[in-house]
Amino acid sequence: MALHLDDTSLLAQFQHPSTREKGYTGIVKKYQEKLYWHIRRMLIDHEDTNDVLQQVLIKIWNGLENFREDSKLFTWMYRIATNETLTFIEKQKKRATVSLDQGDGFQDKIKADSSFNENQLIWKLQLAIKSLPEKQQLVFNLRYYDEMPYHQMSELLETSEGALKASYHVAAKKIEEIIKNN
Repeated sequence: MALHLDDTSLLAQFQHPSTREKGYTGIVKKYQEKLYWHIRRMLIDHEDTNDVLQQVLIKIWNGLENFREDSKLFTWMYRIATNETLTFIEKQKKRATVSLDQGDGFQDKIKADSSFNENQLIWKLQLAIKSLPEKQQLVFNLRYYDEMPYHQMSELLETSEGALKASYHVAAKKIEEIIKNN
């Protein structure tokens, strides 16, 4: 059995009924950790991340048969993960406006983490990122953590490279200011 099959081979396995589950399992093994951390950086909470990841994996399973390879498999899956995460965030916001607690639950979740130490730079960075608008958070995380090239981000987010570069630059400046002033 070959380890680390390329996407074309995994998709070919998925297309045949006798190897469908093996192909899907290979895709999940190859991309699950990347998808997890992509979602986790936006949600912070491990449990929420696992819930969203499960929804993403179900959508991938249900949509893979119709995947037309107009984009790379990785890009297609990241788009699903991004959309599911943003949908989850929107649902959380609606619940928050219904409740009496008007605070930002994400900062509370960060601070509730057992390893939280407000003097450590990594925690200052996380708090700074969570203070950005959602789109800037997403662009910053994709570029800074995933080191995703702008052309790939452009395909994923359906936004021009110039707009993404500007968004990343603004996000980085805001984060720098927040960290410097705290």
